[in-house]
Amino acid sequence: MYTPDCLFMRAATIFFICGFHSLPVIGKEFFDFQEFEQAKQVEGDKIMVTEKNVIMDETAIRRALSRIAHEILEKNKGIENCLLVGIRTRGVYLAQRIAERIKEIEGVEIPYGELDITHYRDDREVGGSEAVVKSNVIITSGSDGIHDKKVILFDDVLYTGRTIRAAMDALMDCGRPRMIQLAVLADRGHRELPIRPDYIGKNVPTSKHEQIEVALKEYDGKDEVYIISNREER
Repeated sequence: MYTPDCLFMRAATIFFICGFHSLPVIGKEFFDFQEFEQAKQVEGDKIMVTEKNVIMDETAIRRALSRIAHEILEKNKGIENCLLVGIRTRGVYLAQRIAERIKEIEGVEIPYGELDITHYRDDREVGGSEAVVKSNVIITSGSDGIHDKKVILFDDVLYTGRTIRAAMDALMDCGRPRMIQLAVLADRGHRELPIRPDYIGKNVPTSKHEQIEVALKEYDGKDEVYIISNREER
């Protein structure tokens, strides 16, 4: 994607090549950059540029979740013994939206809940004298637990797979599900564990210096997925 500075210079070059002796008064507002943001900051003797691009807007997210809802129904031949479980925080809202969409499609309610995996993460240290608090699946409605259920885990972004491993450990401490499936809004790759999602909103190939951020209305006030890149200005 061209940056605002780059496109502005290209416009000037075109006017020069075409024989215009003066460049019309034209600002960068001439271009529409609603899905592009750029910021610069100095780190030592380097100038770092951060670029933020919207890769999924509200409409794209709605369509992706609608597709996932249909795929869940098809893969499981309905919703019998299914339980949607969202990983806090944004995974919870995704599970809720899918439950609502399935109700619109099938006319029946599917139970859903939320899972806190804080004490299962391998990037968080727990002091030796501190007792590890075991996780609980908080079922919002329609189910008495996860035993013998087809549990569908929801998270916003899949990256290394470590969050999902922690979630599966937490689930197994809560009961014995019949199976565990995984649904994510965005898959950015770079797996460190052999984990693959069953349902994907969007595959987003990224490099190590890029990040994916998800904003949801229930928590962030809007629905968008961003790709954020950091590079040294040349």
